[in-house]
Amino acid sequence: MEFDRLLPVMGVGSYATPGWLFPFRQAMSDGRAGPDDIAEAFEDATRIVIGDQIEAGVDVVCDGELRRQRFVYEMYDRIDGLQRIPPGRRLGVSGYDRAPKFIATEQVSASEGLDLVAEYQALRRLAPDRRLKIAFPGPLTFARNISPGATYGDGPAAYRALMADIVTMLAAEVAALRAVGADFIQIDEPGMTNLPPETSEREAAEAINAVVAGHGGNCAVHVCFGNNASRPYARRDLVRLMPLMRQLEVAALMLEFANREMAELALLEDLSGPFLIAAGVIDVKSFHEETPEDVATRIRAVLRHAPAERLIVTADCGFSAIPRWLARQKLEAMTAGANLVRAEG
Repeated sequence: MEFDRLLPVMGVGSYATPGWLFPFRQAMSDGRAGPDDIAEAFEDATRIVIGDQIEAGVDVVCDGELRRQRFVYEMYDRIDGLQRIPPGRRLGVSGYDRAPKFIATEQVSASEGLDLVAEYQALRRLAPDRRLKIAFPGPLTFARNISPGATYGDGPAAYRALMADIVTMLAAEVAALRAVGADFIQIDEPGMTNLPPETSEREAAEAINAVVAGHGGNCAVHVCFGNNASRPYARRDLVRLMPLMRQLEVAALMLEFANREMAELALLEDLSGPFLIAAGVIDVKSFHEETPEDVATRIRAVLRHAPAERLIVTADCGFSAIPRWLARQKLEAMTAGANLVRAEG
C-alpha cells in the first residue's frame, strides 16, 4: 500500500449526515419516498460528503457510508437468514443495548451480496481522479450482534459455524471489490475490542485473516472501541490487544489516540514495523474544535514513536455521531495540521 506523499490524510469511513437527510429518512420509513427519490437523495448526499473531503484537502476519499445506518446496522438487512430481536429497553438515552440484535433462523449468507461493489463503483464514478477507500464491518463485528439459533446448534461449535459462514460471506465481498479495482479496503472491527461469545484471540485473528486472504496488502483493520452516540463500548487500552494485532495479515492498522489523550504511543515502536499506522489525531467523541496546531502537536508525538513513511493521519473513528459543521471543522484542522508538520521537513 503506497501513497503519493508523506503523512497522507484520510477520514475513517462514516461521515456526518447532512441535516436534510434526517427528515428524508423518515420519509423513506413511512413510505412517502419512492425508489427514484431514494437513489437521488443518497447520490446528492454522497456528492456533499465527497465535496467536503476534497475541499478539506484529504488524500484518500471515501463515500461517507450514508447508505448505511451507522456503518453497520442496515447492512444486516442485506443478509439472509436473520430475524431481528426487539431491544428490551426502548426508552431513554440511545445506547448499545438499544442497537439491533439478531438470531439466525437459517444458515447466514448474502445471496445477493452486500452492495459493497455498487457502493465502490458509485464512489469511483463521483470521484474518478482521487485515491479511494471503501470500508465495511469485519466478521467479529457482524458476529457480535448475531445469536446462532437452532440452525447452528448450541455451545462453542455453534458460534464457530456461524463465524465460518460470516467469513465466507465477507471474503466473497473482498474478492469482488478487488476484481473491480478497489485497492484500499478497510475492515472495521469494534468487535475486536470486545470479542463475540466463544471466540478466542487466535480465532478472532484467523477470522479477519480469512476474510482478507490473498488481498491483505490492500487491506487495513480499524481497531475501534465503539462510537455509538460518541460513546465507547469497550475498555480503551491497546496493550491488551497487542497479541491479536500482531497476528493480523494486513498492510495497515488504524488506531485511536486523540480521545485517549495520545496514550500508549510507545506501542507503535513495535507495530509500525510490520504495519502502516493510521493514527487517530482527531477526537470525534468530543465537541472540542481542534486547531491545526493541536493536530500538528499530536502528529509530532506520534512521530517520536513511528517513522513518517509508516504513518497515515486520520481521525479516531468515523464522523457519523457529530453534526456536519463540526465534522468539516475537524477534517480541515486535520489536513492543516498535517501540512504544518510536512512543512517542517
